[in-house]
Amino acid sequence: MPTPEPDRAPGRRAARFPVVDPATGETFDEAPDQRPDELDAVVDRAHRAWHGWRADPDARTTALRLAAEAVERAGDDLAPLLTREQGKPLAESYAEIARTAARLRYFADLAPETGRITDGRPVHSHIRWRPLGPVAAIVPWNFPLQLATAKFAPALAAGNTMVLKPSPFTPLATRLLGSVLATALPEDVLTVLTGREPLGARLASHPGIRHVTFTGSVPTGRAVAGAAAASLARVTLELGGNDAAILLDDVEVDRIADRLFWAAFRNCGQVCMAVKRVYAPARLHAEVVEALAQRARTVAVGPGLDPDTRLGPVGNAPQLARVERVAKQALAGGARAATGGHRLERPGYFFAPTILTDVPPGSPVVTEEQFGPVLPVLPYRSLDEAVDAANGTAFGLGGSVWGTDLDRAEAVADRLECGTAWINHHAELSLAQPFAGVKSSGVGVAGGPWGLYGNLRPFVVHRPREERR
Repeated sequence: MPTPEPDRAPGRRAARFPVVDPATGETFDEAPDQRPDELDAVVDRAHRAWHGWRADPDARTTALRLAAEAVERAGDDLAPLLTREQGKPLAESYAEIARTAARLRYFADLAPETGRITDGRPVHSHIRWRPLGPVAAIVPWNFPLQLATAKFAPALAAGNTMVLKPSPFTPLATRLLGSVLATALPEDVLTVLTGREPLGARLASHPGIRHVTFTGSVPTGRAVAGAAAASLARVTLELGGNDAAILLDDVEVDRIADRLFWAAFRNCGQVCMAVKRVYAPARLHAEVVEALAQRARTVAVGPGLDPDTRLGPVGNAPQLARVERVAKQALAGGARAATGGHRLERPGYFFAPTILTDVPPGSPVVTEEQFGPVLPVLPYRSLDEAVDAANGTAFGLGGSVWGTDLDRAEAVADRLECGTAWINHHAELSLAQPFAGVKSSGVGVAGGPWGLYGNLRPFVVHRPREERR
């Protein structure tokens, strides 16, 4: 099993902070609490490593392919640690690791296109692409490895180096991943820093960082953008969503109920593009509520290391408090829990899978991103009403439409104000497609070639056409 690299603080042991197992609520390990004043040396090393890394695209391809193989070999070490600190079922941790390796392979084989610009002038204009330099990534706790790789794989493939800061709730698996990748990548091409604030703020504002990519909340995203503006660094911000699922009046509830349930409750609802609201025709509303409630009542909830578990705990204490708050506000405002609505009486951060009905449209569980195992199901009288409600939010990450007439469903999907719309499924992305939100859901594009070009800048060379003698 690879071991994390020793902390670089010379002459003394670095401060450390506790890491809690959300299935027990107890500390099970510690991580280095690296200081903001260490950043200058880290970024300087990343800048020096950049000169060699950017120079050889073929070497980058080989290194990233080897990195993917190293991740796969380390799966049995990474997966239990990821489950221990994040809470998700072990099978989902293995799936996250598989996605991590697949993304490394995808970007290893992706290269920018160069070419000639023809504009009628007596010169040849050639467009080429250059990497930016050292870049920074700040990632959240819900998919720590997958989201980290979504940032560093295209950045490294483009020829940049990276400083990566994971969430202080999930630092350990990311540190281990960094050590695994160090067996394939040159030194200082990828550096993992763990620590509490103001480490992230200092990283985002560091003058040696040329691109900051962040996934997290809207308020923190605004702060990151403000910090990066000090050095005019590029930013890519994925700031979450409040995805709506619209069920059409021809939907067959029993056929889509399982898919719809897991579109909302995978990873205990802690997915930025999970279904957060369901809009059902009034005549089908009770049937939809009962179909989802029946699944919520019977799903196996427990520690992620238990092989029978399908739904783990909420990821950390602050997020559990948020889930409790929005559920209580909804119930106090007149909503009814068809099932759940309360914290489970057991150790750890467990909240009963909850289906809410009779929810006031202005309740925070509808207007905000609950990011947990709570799902409101709202009736609608007309399709225009449902579309207006789905779009009536500050977010615009994803959305979905469910029905048997696919042409009609696609026409409704085309009216949604979001970056991605699905029909009869939700939150499925290929590595080759763009991923971006509108409104408060973010700035910039990740995924596919767009993610690669987001880590490059154009460079144009003009030369006169050769004169005939």
